[in-house]
Amino acid sequence: MTDTAAPLPEPPRSTPPDPHTMASAYLDYYRDTVLRKLDGLSEAELRGSRLPSGWSPLELLWHLACVERRWFRWGFTAEPLQDPWADHDEADRWRVPGHMGVDDVVARFRAECARSREIAACAAFTDRAAIGGRFADEAQAPTLAWILFHVLQEYARHAGHLDIVRELADGATGE
Repeated sequence: MTDTAAPLPEPPRSTPPDPHTMASAYLDYYRDTVLRKLDGLSEAELRGSRLPSGWSPLELLWHLACVERRWFRWGFTAEPLQDPWADHDEADRWRVPGHMGVDDVVARFRAECARSREIAACAAFTDRAAIGGRFADEAQAPTLAWILFHVLQEYARHAGHLDIVRELADGATGE
């Protein structure tokens, strides 16, 4: 699933780092971490659940693809999306559309991450989200900085969930 492991972003040495660059680098690190956690799991392990809540690793990856789509395309650029909550079903659980295979979900995840990178690269850290997508008025519209850090914390939390799932699946621990 992964091409190569992204190195952990270097800590600042003597000058303050550019926050936009640092947040984007850490987000890429966690995007890669999630794929590494899934790498080597069988399709049965990817689609099955070992947890009482019932979500599967593949559903979590689909959820993160939808998070990217919701926050950057629909949220920040106000791109009209047919179904911004495509990862939820009526029971408010993550669900992968039935027609999608593992490779389809991975490809969609990578494509959404690439699009999010493009969006973030073309905006200033202090730019506010456009009105008309996820946000109805200026008072609701967060900055790109807020969105980057929100999505980063979501990735960090879910990477931790995958640590546990992976250890339960085959004993693998660590990065």
